[in-house]
Amino acid sequence: MNDKEISGAEVPWTTQMDAARKGVATPQLLAVAEKERMAPERLMALVAEGKAAIPANRAHACLSPEGIGSALRTKINVNLGVSRDCRDYEVEMEKVKSAVELGADAIMDLSSHGDTRPFRRKLVAECPAMIGTVPVYDAVIHYKRDLGTLTARDFVDVVRLHAEDGVDFVTLHCGITRKTVERIRAGSRKMNIVSRGGSLVFAWMSMTGEENPFFEHYDEILDICEKHDVTVSLGDACRPGCLADATDGVQIEELVRLGELTERAWKHNVQVMVEGPGHVPLDQVAANMKVQQTICHGAPFYVLGPLVTDVAPGYDHITAAIGGAVAAMSGAAFLCYVTPAEHLALPNVDDVRQGIVASKIAAHAADIAKGLPGARDRDDRMADARRKLDWEAQFAEALDPATARAVRNARLPEDDHADTCSMCGKFCAVRSMNKALAGETIDIL
Repeated sequence: MNDKEISGAEVPWTTQMDAARKGVATPQLLAVAEKERMAPERLMALVAEGKAAIPANRAHACLSPEGIGSALRTKINVNLGVSRDCRDYEVEMEKVKSAVELGADAIMDLSSHGDTRPFRRKLVAECPAMIGTVPVYDAVIHYKRDLGTLTARDFVDVVRLHAEDGVDFVTLHCGITRKTVERIRAGSRKMNIVSRGGSLVFAWMSMTGEENPFFEHYDEILDICEKHDVTVSLGDACRPGCLADATDGVQIEELVRLGELTERAWKHNVQVMVEGPGHVPLDQVAANMKVQQTICHGAPFYVLGPLVTDVAPGYDHITAAIGGAVAAMSGAAFLCYVTPAEHLALPNVDDVRQGIVASKIAAHAADIAKGLPGARDRDDRMADARRKLDWEAQFAEALDPATARAVRNARLPEDDHADTCSMCGKFCAVRSMNKALAGETIDIL
């Protein structure tokens, strides 16, 4: 690869996929390759094939680009945004800052109340993480009209608006069609549709009798995404919302359609992610990942959890982390965090923090299992720090240093031994072994 190809100055390109197919290493690709410890040529091949995506709208100037793909580090998405009952944009920005500090790779603005455009533009102007949106949410808010009065043109124009505002990826529920409506009405599911965007599209089709506008006008939407280099995240309107609906005919039928839409997007040089299930029994998680990889031709898989049980409200960040670790180990590339407030309320700042840490644990565990270069380095440094009873080094390697430090400082041993904790005190196995190996007396009493 020569210097002209590296700079991209001599070859025009429209999207990251188009550049990769032309042999151009964009600045974003080079940055991602360095982060991933991967040769640019290998990453370029993955992006060209659609097996990795680098969501990077040209208008998002402060973006710190990341790559999403099963051969890369597992990435974390954080859902935020105001609602009618929680309208404070400043609180949402506080959550954004906290999320970025904890290592979130993407922020999805799911605002469903008020003037959403200034907040979306503020995110693009200030947030270095990837920014995603769900345009169908915004349609009713933007036009200030009831759902049934909107036209297919209105939905398409909102996608264009978000692309112009600089979002890096958009979730589009293109896979639900009139045929899906008939299957849902036949009553084959326990929870029907639990996707908010999917339910809105279903409701619009039911009220108007028309086909899904995101499916019917898909090629025009792809033209918009190609122009602004927006990655399409193909939303799973029919994702299972309970274990009883997991891996059923409705879910798989939509997935087959998403596989077809993936190929159509790639013909436009538009990058694609495919969204996956929400609630899946643990023994079905790996199989779901393999089925998606086959049907969607290796496109990056973006999963919500998946939650492996339905009965843990208040602890769903844990049920999601269990499923997320298995999913990412088995091929999922992007984990959407789940907070303790899932199914209960809009998450507060602490919920967001807990959700991110749980997802980061799942992603990190999966990356170790996949044997990615450097994935275990941090764990090895932690083991060294623990052997040396070096508390500051342990905090430095922790996924959440502030919490680790706070827990220790709140429960120091009574005699304030710097080399022990209040669990074992002088009975500490590490302390005893260090002294024994050094030929020192082991003083316990």
